Amino acid sequence: MRYIIVGAGAVGGAIGGRLAEAGHEVVLVARGAQYEALRTGGLRLTTPDGPRTHALPVVDRPDALDLTADDALVLAVKTQDSTAALDAWSVRPVAGAGTAGEQLPLICAQNGVESERLALRRFRHVYGMCVWLPATFVEPGEVSAAGTPLTGILHLGRYPTGTDETARLIAADLEKSKLLAPVVPDVMRWKYGKLLSNLANAIEAVTGLLTGDDAVALFERALAEGRAVLAAAGIEAVGQEEQTKARGDRIRFEPFDGSPRGAGSSWQSLSRGTGTIEADYLNGEIVLLGREHGVPTPVNDVLQRTANAFARERREPGSMSVAELTALIDAASDGSEAGPLSLFFNTARQRPL
Repeated sequence: MRYIIVGAGAVGGAIGGRLAEAGHEVVLVARGAQYEALRTGGLRLTTPDGPRTHALPVVDRPDALDLTADDALVLAVKTQDSTAALDAWSVRPVAGAGTAGEQLPLICAQNGVESERLALRRFRHVYGMCVWLPATFVEPGEVSAAGTPLTGILHLGRYPTGTDETARLIAADLEKSKLLAPVVPDVMRWKYGKLLSNLANAIEAVTGLLTGDDAVALFERALAEGRAVLAAAGIEAVGQEEQTKARGDRIRFEPFDGSPRGAGSSWQSLSRGTGTIEADYLNGEIVLLGREHGVPTPVNDVLQRTANAFARERREPGSMSVAELTALIDAASDGSEAGPLSLFFNTARQRPL
């Protein structure tokens, strides 16, 4: 099976690099500076085993690659970029066998729970993947992944439910590549569990790593809303105890220079100045479900809007204090969120970046 990594950033680069090291055929898909760096210098993947450079085929658009029936697409773009990627790849012809959307498996290796639904409108064979993989986009062409002895744990299953031989074949390939890939019939249960932990992403992105009691308390408030919303919607999510048991000692963080663990994907989006962030599909998922089921979600609502404003205005990650963010949320909980949020950003525009 040839793996086409659509979105060769931190997670996509780590998965693609590990697959290539194990001898699997891999094609990377990237844009802009990342495409140019991969095309000219290869993918540099740094892990606790040391750095390696992989000279892999790379394309910047679907029509630059001829697809075959032995291909599998791994969607590793941020969810806000999913629709464009799915539209472009689903209609590509597969040699002698219709289109990619009709014939090829598509694996959603992403945070959140929306991409699978988007994919199923365009692809017949959709697989969810719950990604536990500490990885960082260092610079164009370079990715670091600090997990050891395994690089990541990737629960995998058909969407919306079930397993099949294709999932087992993909999992076998991943498990030859220092990536544990349990095949589960309820993959979205795992992804909803990960979604709850990802509610911290927006807090981290705008205020920095959650190291203080006040930041942790803010996350607990967001988490309480998330749990209440899922309960109202009748959605089951894997709990922390089950997640911890699944990981066990199979993966631990081992920084390369003794430094603390770096920030996550939402922080990385802000630091790269992409202009977008995945908050609509993390905190925003809780807000959406809350509105559908009549559960107030003021904490996640403010986190979603604040993270989006940071991305839109290309503000520095971590440039808001936890106290300021908490004040915005407290005001929202009192029903007066619009004024304080707009006041902060009107004032913030006058601050040096």
